[in-house]
Amino acid sequence: MNIKTDKVAVIGSGSWATAISKMLLENVNEINWFFRKPEIVEQFIRDGYNPRYLRDVEFDTSRITFYNDINKIVEESDILVLAIPSAFLPTIFGNLKHDLKDKYILSGIKGIVSEENLLVVEYLNRHFNVSIDMIGIISGPCHAEEVAQEKLSYLTIAGMDESRAAKFAQLIESDYIYTTLSDDIWGTEYSAVIKNVISIAAGIAHGLRYGDNFHAVLISRAIQEIKRFVDAVHPINRDIKSPAYLGDLLVTSYSQFSRNRMFGTMIGKGYSVKAAQWEMNMIAEGYYAAKSIHAINKKYGVYMPISDTVYHILYEDMAPLRAISKLTKKLGENSH
Repeated sequence: MNIKTDKVAVIGSGSWATAISKMLLENVNEINWFFRKPEIVEQFIRDGYNPRYLRDVEFDTSRITFYNDINKIVEESDILVLAIPSAFLPTIFGNLKHDLKDKYILSGIKGIVSEENLLVVEYLNRHFNVSIDMIGIISGPCHAEEVAQEKLSYLTIAGMDESRAAKFAQLIESDYIYTTLSDDIWGTEYSAVIKNVISIAAGIAHGLRYGDNFHAVLISRAIQEIKRFVDAVHPINRDIKSPAYLGDLLVTSYSQFSRNRMFGTMIGKGYSVKAAQWEMNMIAEGYYAAKSIHAINKKYGVYMPISDTVYHILYEDMAPLRAISKLTKKLGENSH
């Protein structure tokens, strides 16, 4: 892995993919960038910015090679950065015929491949025989919108191969991006998934006009819930209070930019799931994650009252007011 000569590809065209591309172009001469729709690329090249996301970020398109063929971009790249909704991963990679074994792959996907309830690292390992050492996780706390504004942000790069993770971290560091390293790919990825579910709960409570006092209890109980789950799934020594876990949970649960919180707020205000999804016109990963985590937890039996509540509201049609009211009593008890 030679960061000066390796070709880096970004797979995805949304806000997070756009932010990652901006970060990379601070340090590399050019990138490869995958868009599914050629007409979006035409607009991008004409206007110099992504026409759908973070339109204030201007790009020198002479430094970008655009692709809409997944096989071609994989063939022409050494490092792949995945920044697409988890629901789209099987569709896009289902057409992949090119071998991935020599590629270093970074996942910026904060979701589970719901068809099989697999983390992205598990999906790549199982279906494409990618070694765990060749996979890294990009975790927050970090919102794409603040990267676009060049506000100081922190990212954690998790990977079993520390040298590769450290080299990739150099590619996205800048005056406004700090990076730290972790070897906890399972914990950081599961935590990134569950915090989206928690953020929906926070939004529902906000929509129901619960106040800051309750929100503080909800989040403090939520980090305990995340710890119980990740310790059950992958028991190693980790500091759950570090930015990759607690920090990411906080920013997703409190921020105005959080689409999961926005989705939850709409549910709390009385929107149906379909109506909220239609009005947002964006993917709230926590919606899919709530179902996947609920299914995965049948194996582990971890006490997860907040995640369970979100599942009951979204998938069992429990009234939000009734569900959150029941949750308030559980949060007041000692956690199990």
